[in-house]
Parts: sequence; C-alpha cells; structure tokens
Amino acid sequence: MKARWDIFCSVVDNYGDIGVTWRLARQLVAEQGCEVRLWVDDLRAFERMCPQIDVQAAQQWQEGVDVRHWPAEWAGAPSADVVIAAFACQLPPGYMDTMAERERAPLWMNLDYLSAEDWVVGCHRLPSVKYKGVQKYFFFPGFRPGTGGLLREAGLLEQRQAFQQDAVAQRQFLQSLGVFPADGARLFSLFAYENAGLASWLDVLATDGRATHLLVPEGRILGDVQRWLGAEGLTAGDVHRRDALTVQVLPFVRQEQYDHLLWCCDFNAVRGEDSFVRAQWAGRPLLWHIYRQDEDIHLDKLDAFLALYTAALSPAAKAALVALWQAWNTEDDMAQPWKMLLEHWPEVSLHAQTWCLEQGLQADLATALVQFYESWI
Repeated sequence: MKARWDIFCSVVDNYGDIGVTWRLARQLVAEQGCEVRLWVDDLRAFERMCPQIDVQAAQQWQEGVDVRHWPAEWAGAPSADVVIAAFACQLPPGYMDTMAERERAPLWMNLDYLSAEDWVVGCHRLPSVKYKGVQKYFFFPGFRPGTGGLLREAGLLEQRQAFQQDAVAQRQFLQSLGVFPADGARLFSLFAYENAGLASWLDVLATDGRATHLLVPEGRILGDVQRWLGAEGLTAGDVHRRDALTVQVLPFVRQEQYDHLLWCCDFNAVRGEDSFVRAQWAGRPLLWHIYRQDEDIHLDKLDAFLALYTAALSPAAKAALVALWQAWNTEDDMAQPWKMLLEHWPEVSLHAQTWCLEQGLQADLATALVQFYESWI
C-alpha cells in the first residue's frame, strides 16, 4: 500500500517556500509512487508557478498532487503516514491531535532550510520535540554526505547537458520568451531581492568591452533596475539598452521554463533557496543573494557555503568569487570584484560544472526522505 504524505507550506517569502514544496510534492508522486497532499495557505502565490491553479478551490488535483488550501480556521482532516512541516511552519493544533490519535503515529519531520554549516550533519534526522507522544525529527537538505541532499529530479543533469549541447533548442526556447541576443553577447539572468549594490554591477557591465544581454524575470529586484535605467513601470517584454548592456524584463515563468532559462545563460544571479539550487544544477557560474536575517546570521550561512563551494578553486579564483558574493550580499560596490572574477572565468566555469556533477552523486532530497521513512517503519 502506498504511503500517504502530507506536506504543509506556509508561504513567507513569496515563492521560495512554495517553490521547494511544489517540486518535492510532484517528485514524490512521479518518482516514488507516494500519495501526496500539499497544504498551502496562499494559493495566489502558488498561482505564479502553477498558472492552472484555482485559487478559490479548497481541494484540487495538479500533476498528480492533491493540492489543499490550508485555511486559517482548520476544518479537520485525517493525518497521513508521513507529515512534513516545511521550513518549521506550525501545524494546525487540530491536525496534530489527529496525528496523536492514530493507532500508529506518523513520521513527523521538520524539513528545514538549506545550509552548508558544519553542525547540520550532526543534527540531520535527530529527534526534536514531541506532541502527545508523537516524535518530530529534524531533516536537513544539504551539500555534504550525511545530510538530506538537494532536490533533483531523475535524469535532470542528463536533460540539462543535452539541452546545453543543442543550440537550436536553446534558440527556440529563448525566442519563445521574445529573447533575441546579439551574436557574441553574453547571456546573464538576474533574480534577486532588492539590492543597492546592483547599480555598480550594471555600470561595469555597460562599460565592458563585450556585450551582455541581461534577462530579469519579474520580481523584487525590478525596482532597482528601473532606478538604474531611469525608467518608469518596467513590465515583461520591455527591452532597454545602455552601451554594452541590454536589459530585458521577462514574465514570471513556470519552474520548468526557469530551469531552461538558467541552462541557456552564461551566468546566473539567483536568490533564496529554490533558484539557488536550480542554478547549481545548471552547471554555470552563479551569484547567490541569500535571504537576509536578523543580526546578519545569514552571512554565516553564506560563508559556510562559500568555504565548501570554493575549496577546489585556486587561491586567486577563490578570492575573486568570495569577494563578489560578499559584496553582493552586503550591498557593496561590485565593480572591482566583478573584474577580478572575469580574470578567472575559465576556471570558475569549469568548477561550476564539476561541482554540479559532484553534488549529483548524492541521493536527491525526495529519495532521502523516502529512505528515512522506510528505515523508520
């Protein structure tokens, strides 16, 4: 009999939470044969990446997933065999009572935020709190053996490699978005939170000796792009040129399309967790805008990832990449770090491919979750 899974998602950061849980839910259904209910408290945020969603429906089926609206007033539902509270969200008290009333308690996990910090390995799969005898466990995605790994669909890297070797497929995909880069232009993507350091990076791209076509999906960084351009009300489809830099605004696209966008680009600036992981699977150099936290504790997480990610780079390339990421995440001047990185572009590009393949050797997150459940029962 198939295991029944409930995943609870409280949308906090617009799309990151729902992005991760939606990918996970679909993969558990398609590849692991699980029955999955995905409880989401904000269906309008969900609609941006799943346009066919009915934001008024309390229950609906999407790509094999039983999507449920998680109402403020819990109406009641039987608990599943496996219960995932995504990103430490608080389950409805009534639902927790149903977990405790089961003859066999469910496996209850807190699917935590992604981190490269050393302590994650020691805490992964450890018991946490109990509720009326029901034990909760920590489950940490991660980059090291001994963690839950990263979300990665079966065959993803092979699909990406085939696409990146097919110039016709790339051109057709870009044209479907209205993108027609000039011959020889570098293609970059930018998906980030608000950042006062953006102007300094755009300045240096505009004065570079090589043309750059920058694709900006609709999102929070658009206001900073507008200010740099001196434009009003940028919308999807707008194209602006300043010297060597072309800036084009793209519509918010579905997850599969965003993957293809990342695969097309020579460099990807990404944010949060979901797009950060997908940029690593693209095998291309990237720049991460980590979600800001109180007392700057996010910078500890940034440094932990950088230490892991840059370990195999030469000292000079490592220094350049670290300087760029730190400048971006402290809203500092980007000009000099960017020029430093360009001096080591071949090494950084090769490293991005190697890192991707190394991470692909680990079990993916969905598989790791199922393996934990099977060992637990």
